[in-house]
Amino acid sequence: MYKKDFSGGRSSSRGGSGRPSFGGNRGGGRGFGNGGGGNRFGGGNRGGGNRGGGRGFQGANIDIARFINKTNAIVEEKAVEYVIEHQFTDFKIEESLKQNIIKKGYTTPTPIQDRTIPHALLGQDVIGIANTGTGKTAAFLIPLINKVLLNPNENILIVVPTRELATQIEDEFRGFARGLNMGAAVCVGGASIGRQIDMLRRGPQFVIGTPGRLKDLIEQRKLSLKSCGTIVLDEADRMLDMGFVHDMRYLMSLMPENRQTLFFSATMAGEIAKLTHQFLKNPVSISVKTRETSKNIEQDVVNVRGGNKIDILTDMLIKPDFAKVLVFSRTKHGAEKLSLELERRGIKSASIHGNKSQSQRERALAAFKTSRVNVLVATDVAARGLDINDISHVINFDVPNTYEDYVHRIGRTGRGEKKGKALTFV
Repeated sequence: MYKKDFSGGRSSSRGGSGRPSFGGNRGGGRGFGNGGGGNRFGGGNRGGGNRGGGRGFQGANIDIARFINKTNAIVEEKAVEYVIEHQFTDFKIEESLKQNIIKKGYTTPTPIQDRTIPHALLGQDVIGIANTGTGKTAAFLIPLINKVLLNPNENILIVVPTRELATQIEDEFRGFARGLNMGAAVCVGGASIGRQIDMLRRGPQFVIGTPGRLKDLIEQRKLSLKSCGTIVLDEADRMLDMGFVHDMRYLMSLMPENRQTLFFSATMAGEIAKLTHQFLKNPVSISVKTRETSKNIEQDVVNVRGGNKIDILTDMLIKPDFAKVLVFSRTKHGAEKLSLELERRGIKSASIHGNKSQSQRERALAAFKTSRVNVLVATDVAARGLDINDISHVINFDVPNTYEDYVHRIGRTGRGEKKGKALTFV
């Protein structure tokens, strides 16, 4: 349908007061770690999804045919229908948590939740693989919140590649943990480390953070992992891809040997498969992934050879069906330049990338979520973890570096049972 030729033309800190926690290394006070050294504003973009350069651009090597999937094509695809075995009320979790789940409107688990939650409740290590947008966050939050309900002295560390994913997990946590007297601190680069230290002093049971900022806090003796019995590595393959492998090993080395480790990702690259044996003990491997990209996403390419890409993009964005559009640019400079040009042309646009402060990124996302802007231009910092309702189109203004990046980019649309469209300029 779209293959045209244009050639020639914040953070929660409730509860936890007075409770044992991750433990300070010096002096009094409570929290994940207190005392020692003056505050400094470390971390920067290390935790924001902008490390790991040096791979070089490889997108030109991706077969263009992989960017095309017509949902109306006559293709017979046989898939095994997953049979859900539980309702949320069936899980062996505290009644107060069940009530919060019901209040959030959850009744039937998604496949990854159905398969993962029982094992996580037993304290087993888990490797969970599922398509993006299928509920991996609830798959680990529900059993871990229950773990804290049973033992308020539990400490949970959730490590993610980007600030946006950390914030999204915190939002989900707030809904599940409402009224349960537990808190979470978000510790990411690009935001005030002083404020994060204040949150840690309040003794939250959950810390959600990016590897670089977590390492900074540990080095400043503001965060200790000695009493942390559970770690979640969400989008673990992305963290490896971004160059965080040494930070991940560092964090794990500071934790008790007897711990619970949960790996979650939409993809499992070969390198991460080699590393899982270093991090997990006798893990239960769960994969409910049916295909690389969702069947709900119609995919096509737009041939822009010889044309002006911005003119072509503008012509698309003014059409009524392009209601809420996420546009991906390869570089931070390119994303900012494109967003400003679209604004100049009368298209309500915002941008997020590694050169933006955390508050700027949050404002841009809020404007997009509430439809105050119709277009969000982003780098791959937005390719994972963002759960924004009703994105009608994902447009790859620049070809992604790898096919895995492509899968995550277009996974921002067609989420759940909704339909979406993905277009790639070639």
